[in-house]
Amino acid sequence: MIVSNPLDAMCHVAKAASGFPRERVVGMAGVLDTSRFECFIAQETGLSVKEITATVLGGHGDQMVPVVSATTVGGIPLDQLVTRSKINKMVERTKVGGGELVKLLGTSAWYAPGAAAAQMVDAICLDEKRILPATAFLEGEYGIKDLYMGVPVRLGAGGAEEVVKLKLTAAEKKMLKVSEAAVRDVVSVLTVE
Repeated sequence: MIVSNPLDAMCHVAKAASGFPRERVVGMAGVLDTSRFECFIAQETGLSVKEITATVLGGHGDQMVPVVSATTVGGIPLDQLVTRSKINKMVERTKVGGGELVKLLGTSAWYAPGAAAAQMVDAICLDEKRILPATAFLEGEYGIKDLYMGVPVRLGAGGAEEVVKLKLTAAEKKMLKVSEAAVRDVVSVLTVE
């Protein structure tokens, strides 16, 4: 499980260096990014974060894609509870959430990434079959091939056992393509031997 940045690119390095199959190399970004999005939603709605179901796709960076179309609070679609303007602000804040923390703390986050990694370790070691947003190697899923990106993944004893495909809106698909291009740019500067 990769936790270091640039996360998506480091997954490529780990896969190449280890020779492991795609199921055995995963990255931790999605759980962390999603928890930030859920936190901002809870703050905005005044409701418990335990009631929020959300996911963030794409690269671990400013081009991540909070999937508003699949976000609910207590089973109610987010756009029925919050105005589009406020949703857009939460989405943008999620995208730059890591940078916001660095400014506040003077260093990178450590507790939240640790908690996110612990969820993933539990899911794998305890064979929980949990669907969590994680960085996984895509082989055509979401129209993306040969690239590590954040997607919902079923995690169990076999590692990243399945990439779960969400139905995305046209705007979300477009944002995911932008995220893909950004991740490919970072990966392209790596030389893995």
